[in-house]
Amino acid sequence: MNANTLEEAVALTKKFTSKPTNEELLKIYALYKQATIGDNKEERPGGFDFVAAAKYNAWMKESGKEKAEASEEYISYVNGLSSKYM
Repeated sequence: MNANTLEEAVALTKKFTSKPTNEELLKIYALYKQATIGDNKEERPGGFDFVAAAKYNAWMKESGKEKAEASEEYISYVNGLSSKYM
């Protein structure tokens, strides 16, 4: 099963039967945020919130990508992962 839209790709991730790696999850998160919001304008999390910092850094790596480009990349990435996790 392959997704053709961002919404279908999001739904596909919910059907994964096992959890992707942390790196894969961060990539999914970052591409989704870039596709739906655009460049990260949030303040960098401080202290010892390592999860929030990892998400922030992953999203920052996608900065500069157009929403449409990030959306296409998200769909492609999720489709690729679906063969591994479904």
